[in-house]
Amino acid sequence: MGTIVIAIVSVTAVGLICSVLLAFASKVMAVKVDERVALVRGSLPGVNCGACGFSGCDGYAAAILEDDAAMNLCTPGGNDVAKKIGSILGKDSGGEVVKKTVLVHCTGDFATNRLVVEYNGIRTCAAAKALCGGPGSCRLGCIGYGDCAAVCPEGAICIENGLAQIDTRKCAGCCMCVNTCPNGVISLEPASRTVAVKCMNTEKGGVMKDKCTKGCIGCSLCVKACESEAIKVDNFLARIDYEKCTGCGKCAAACPRGCLY
Repeated sequence: MGTIVIAIVSVTAVGLICSVLLAFASKVMAVKVDERVALVRGSLPGVNCGACGFSGCDGYAAAILEDDAAMNLCTPGGNDVAKKIGSILGKDSGGEVVKKTVLVHCTGDFATNRLVVEYNGIRTCAAAKALCGGPGSCRLGCIGYGDCAAVCPEGAICIENGLAQIDTRKCAGCCMCVNTCPNGVISLEPASRTVAVKCMNTEKGGVMKDKCTKGCIGCSLCVKACESEAIKVDNFLARIDYEKCTGCGKCAAACPRGCLY
């Protein structure tokens, strides 16, 4: 009986000592947490899309509190979120959130992008990309099986004849489709942009002509038409400098392939 009592007392004593040590360690080694982090994080929509330029909502919230990021970068949250964060921090939200929408840099549907493979696998862009690169002759354009549409929370994307189409009225700019597209043909752009190159192919013009009737062939007619020198052809693909672009549309009118919008 005495042995049992001694064991119980010993275990109790060890437990008390450990609890005291843990309590002391929690005080000494505690990491101070800014309570505003949770408030700012709770104000964000939680999409974790990366449209703000950070890895997710947690990273963006931390950057705001460290003054490494503006409060008006959350495209899905819009002005309401920016103002809410500003009220939490007692600061000006930094102005209006720039409206952004996604753009599909491709015009090659099943009618213009010559089919070269009869694909009978899983009907996803990722699977087709991994197996054969896609059914079309152009392996750098939209594959057209709707991985982007499947992840869009707003229902802003549909597939028409093998090409993703964006309803900009519904698009919240969350970047879910951008992160999903295996060919990287979708990008997030300011909604104010009036001209864009809707092609990603960097092959020579002669090669491109045989693959897609609307792909950029690097002919430079758009470059000659641009009065503000906002376009250049790099690696057989037209590229626009939006800091110079005036949105006049002359480049689009000059494009013989119809890949400038």
